[in-house]
Amino acid sequence: MAELFYENDADLGRLANRRIAIIGYGSQGHAHALNLKDSGIDVVVGLPASSASRAKAEAAGLKVLSIADAAREADIIMLLIPDTRQAEVYNESIAPNLKPGKTLMFAHGFNIRYDQIVPPAGVDVSMVAPKSPGHRVREVFTHGGGVPGLVAVHQDASGHAMEDALAYARGIGCTRAGVLKTTFAEETETDLFGEQAVLCGGAAELIKAGFETLIDAGYQPEVAYFECLHELKLIVDLCYQGGINYMRYSVSDTAEYGDYIAGTEVINESSRKAMKQLLTNIQDGTFARNWIEENRAGLPNFQKRRAQDINHPVEVVGLKLRRMMPFVNPKEIKPGVGGA
Repeated sequence: MAELFYENDADLGRLANRRIAIIGYGSQGHAHALNLKDSGIDVVVGLPASSASRAKAEAAGLKVLSIADAAREADIIMLLIPDTRQAEVYNESIAPNLKPGKTLMFAHGFNIRYDQIVPPAGVDVSMVAPKSPGHRVREVFTHGGGVPGLVAVHQDASGHAMEDALAYARGIGCTRAGVLKTTFAEETETDLFGEQAVLCGGAAELIKAGFETLIDAGYQPEVAYFECLHELKLIVDLCYQGGINYMRYSVSDTAEYGDYIAGTEVINESSRKAMKQLLTNIQDGTFARNWIEENRAGLPNFQKRRAQDINHPVEVVGLKLRRMMPFVNPKEIKPGVGGA
């Protein structure tokens, strides 16, 4: 049975007179730091001297230190930089300052799950993972709400690592929506699988395949874009609000019938077999090893695929159409520029 925690289950007072260092000031980092600050917690931000984010953090009223100094001063250290940079930063700047009695925290379990970071005995190791991009963590908090989150303890040296993690979750607003107890392994494996099979990999390839099928059959690219990408948000929003059945209730009977007869033709036993293999690769560490090696090699395959897809016809057509639709708040990504 799932174990959920809410406001009454978390004592924010556990963070009183304790300093929290937020390492990184990107999507999640800025949200955690600002939400904790607004919750009355003593927060510092750890950033390299060359970081362009230093000025942003200081302008928001936050104290900014080097990563090593932030880790040295803090009682709780939350690591919120990209997965592939965490081990190097940990070894260089955090491990020398991770004394017994401190807490090391994560918002994703990748580096613990795959043994890229092995904390010493005597420190608590926990995770609070909001199930939302950082800008939503901040936005919803400022409106008085919160986003759901996951909480896990990997190492409980103090005997109260879970209580402290829940206090942190309350500080960033997650207990307002509910926090689900999990493990580092479960969070990491399900998160990677969801991204690869459904949310990013699966959805992106489904969009491109549908678009290509229509234009190969002679239909206008603009019409194909609307049918295979633009309207996807409408369907996802309905699922978000009330699940798959609410989506089917909200669309036409024709669309619902098409759902029943066509869905299993596109997502069939071959697709499910591929999903199971993706999960196996995540569970046995194959994906992690390949991703770590890709980074060590300078991301050649990653950059090649990024360059290919940024010029895909669905992106070229979509760019033009979105410029004509200011109501969607269009965004444009320049070639060679990555995300957070």
